[in-house]
Amino acid sequence: MRLTVLGSGSCVPSLKRGASGILLQASGQNILIDMGLGTLHKLLQLGITYSDVDLVGFTHVHPDHISELVPFLFASKYGEKKRDRDLTVLGGKGFLSFFESLSKTFQNWLEPENFQLEVRELTDSSMVIGDMEIRTNSVKHSEESVAYRICQGDKTVVISGDTGYCIEIVEFSRGADLLVLECSSPNSHKFDTHLNPALAGSIATESGCRRLLLTHFNPVCDEVDIGSEARENFEGELILAEDLMAVGVEAKLR
Repeated sequence: MRLTVLGSGSCVPSLKRGASGILLQASGQNILIDMGLGTLHKLLQLGITYSDVDLVGFTHVHPDHISELVPFLFASKYGEKKRDRDLTVLGGKGFLSFFESLSKTFQNWLEPENFQLEVRELTDSSMVIGDMEIRTNSVKHSEESVAYRICQGDKTVVISGDTGYCIEIVEFSRGADLLVLECSSPNSHKFDTHLNPALAGSIATESGCRRLLLTHFNPVCDEVDIGSEARENFEGELILAEDLMAVGVEAKLR
């Protein structure tokens, strides 16, 4: 199992960081979690096209997490190489209604012709794709916000999307081999529905995860020592995301 950060930034434009996007590759499957601005370009840099993605999961429907869904589906239908690989798109509570509104806005431009498109709400529930189990759990951000827990054999990665500190993300991340948490701002900034390094560190410690990857940085995060601020509450292996950074997901030796 291999995770690649496609976008380590936020809604604030940055020359250094694209908006939220993560690629998880396992057992020949390409899974995207979120698809913010710049995702398709970063995939191309990895040699992956819109036709190569098997599943897309959205943590919520804010623009910096979902803005390239329309171009993705548009290219799948009208690109020089039309997509012929079935696609599953997941979201939390209310995602079906959101997708129906999107489809109505763009009329038939997003309707697949050569592949089957399955759109599902996956809120506090699970599904299986190949040899992987994908679970979701509601987190503290917006009504539809969910985190993803993806397990393959004895390997587990948890991806939070946007969230504030909550017991739900602590319990959902319990024992993860890799925990990916948003970290929008330094410790001097405090928000109820976003994390700073200290809060992310607390979640990681309380959950007992093996490694912590911080991402979703606002530009102000590049002006401070985010790592040191996270170390206030976390002593384990800490990784600060950069665009196109790849991280292996390895199970703990038993």
